[in-house]
Amino acid sequence: MQKSGLLELNAVVAVSTHRSFRRAAVELGMSPSALSHAIAALEKRLGVRLFHRTTRSVSLSEAGEQFLIRVQPALRDISAAMEAVSEFRDTPAGTLRLNTSEGAAQMVLTPVVLEYLRRYPEMRVDIVTDRSLVDIVAGGFDAGIRLAESVPQDMIAIAITPPLRFAVVASPQYFAKCKKPKVPADLLAHNCIRVRFPSGSIYKWEFEKRGEEQSIDVSGSLTLDSHHLMLEAALQGAGVAWTNDFAASAHIASGRLIRVLEDWTPSYPGLRLYYPANRYMPAGLRAFVDVVREILSENSIIKKKG
Repeated sequence: MQKSGLLELNAVVAVSTHRSFRRAAVELGMSPSALSHAIAALEKRLGVRLFHRTTRSVSLSEAGEQFLIRVQPALRDISAAMEAVSEFRDTPAGTLRLNTSEGAAQMVLTPVVLEYLRRYPEMRVDIVTDRSLVDIVAGGFDAGIRLAESVPQDMIAIAITPPLRFAVVASPQYFAKCKKPKVPADLLAHNCIRVRFPSGSIYKWEFEKRGEEQSIDVSGSLTLDSHHLMLEAALQGAGVAWTNDFAASAHIASGRLIRVLEDWTPSYPGLRLYYPANRYMPAGLRAFVDVVREILSENSIIKKKG
């Protein structure tokens, strides 16, 4: 039997992780058909099926599960060995895989990620956005970026943004017809753009002022699961939106949105870059952490001067 190459073994891991040949092919930088042929060739040499395939789903067979249990740790060791050798390079090279939310990715793309790529041109950054929190280790990611409250306790976490704030906003056209709310309970008389979590539950808007906390189950004619769509709906006068200060600030400054209840939306711990505490730290991730710390420090100095 011919020996299997790293490409085929990595293909098995990628398909099992994504449960999709198309998404696995994107990760590996190859076409879905080439990936399918590589898996089929490996299955033929092994004499077993590693995956159950239907027109709608892909799942590991029992043989595939046992194969992955043995192969995945070995591939991690090989990757770690290659990273260790790369320490002798003058500059990091390779791919840094990050998992985050779409909103968080927007916050860090220009100030952090693009600056990192400018400094380390031999690095590539692969960002995958998920609304739900994922297991970064099982997903094959080097690190994740999430709100501080969402970071698993067994991870090393460092700040990647200053403290953040949420914002309650609506367009001038909307407030021309409706009285501005002065306290959170006033929102019950407004058409609010409701927020749906990935679980399907509806978010109750949370407020705090001088130690007093309030949670408002708002109502409205529109429910969305994307902050970008919520912001666009608010800009079009569809109602009052709950969004983050980062996304809304430019529109507030231009007058396209009006912020209300600002004294009820205090700052909260911002985004955290996090990664496993008990795993070898690749050179590319170490360099990324250095960039994060430097940029955050510069932002803090700017805020103090301002």
